[in-house]
Amino acid sequence: MSGPALSLKDRLEAQFAHAWQRRGALAWALAPLAAVFAAVSGARRAAFAAGWLKSVRVGVPVVVVGNVTVGGTGKTPTVIALVEALRAAGFSPGVVSRGYGAKIERPTLVTPDTPPRLCGDEPLLIARRTGVPVWVSPDRVAAATALCCAHRDVDVIVSDDGLQHYRLARDVEIVVFDHRLGGNGFLLPAGPLREPLSRRRDATLVNNPFERTLPAWPNTFALKLEPGDAWHLASPALRRPLAQFAAGAATPGQGAGAHGSQAAVRLVAAAGIGSPERFFATLRAAGLAPQTMPLPDHYTYATNPFADVVADAILVTEKDAVKLGAWNDARIWVVPVEAALDHRLITLVVEKLRGRSSA
Repeated sequence: MSGPALSLKDRLEAQFAHAWQRRGALAWALAPLAAVFAAVSGARRAAFAAGWLKSVRVGVPVVVVGNVTVGGTGKTPTVIALVEALRAAGFSPGVVSRGYGAKIERPTLVTPDTPPRLCGDEPLLIARRTGVPVWVSPDRVAAATALCCAHRDVDVIVSDDGLQHYRLARDVEIVVFDHRLGGNGFLLPAGPLREPLSRRRDATLVNNPFERTLPAWPNTFALKLEPGDAWHLASPALRRPLAQFAAGAATPGQGAGAHGSQAAVRLVAAAGIGSPERFFATLRAAGLAPQTMPLPDHYTYATNPFADVVADAILVTEKDAVKLGAWNDARIWVVPVEAALDHRLITLVVEKLRGRSSA
């Protein structure tokens, strides 16, 4: 199923995302520009490493969850799971984020009621799911400083993205990949890499619903995203196991026909995330066979893309759901996912933080 008409920017992004998976003519043509990018970004990293550019410590340890590739990889579910794991380990975490597309001029606290256009979809989802303080700003040092000043009990900050925001000093770096890994291995704009794959980090997570073998990198762990029961957008207290949406089952909320028969559900899955296919693969693994409707990452839903969609039920991600409040469409169900973090990763992070805290 095709989605709404894409803008020129979205079409170009889709073209590059496809081209970046192989070393074709476009990648080689852009290789000289990638060399320039490598020189500039490498010089910047070296300047921070040498102390010519200063990193700022904000008074509490910082964990950065980010990526070295362009596009979404599953960072937000990872941040949510890490916040819960740190809280279970006795920490009082807070979160900072850039707030993609946020219309802000100064560090801003995100509450569950903040409009997504003011803070971005991912920070709003994190605030709603975790209940911890979440602050957004393009300047993550400013966001972290404001968070620490406003919430004196916070003793660790998790940065949602910001791996290349070197001005914010950090104590742990976690890099998240999806099944695409490093693509063709080239730096921007010839490939998807913001930094070389060899970049130092404390741990690597690979979000791969296609169950491919993990790369042989140090401290590399599988990231499992497990779907939960879907909840109804218009009536969030109403929940249904995904199995009820399977083909041949009755439409959720309805019973069987007069003779006990059940009508097949016309099921559509839509996702405006970095890799919609990951969401679709998760649903297929749960036994569903939906028509799929991929949307651009951070899709704004300025217009209703489902107005002309023929479906009994439309399954969307939580990231999409925070922007769908204006559409009174009773067919929309939200599928939450929980990131299952390897206990060895949690141990690694906690030990580093405790070592930093006692220093």
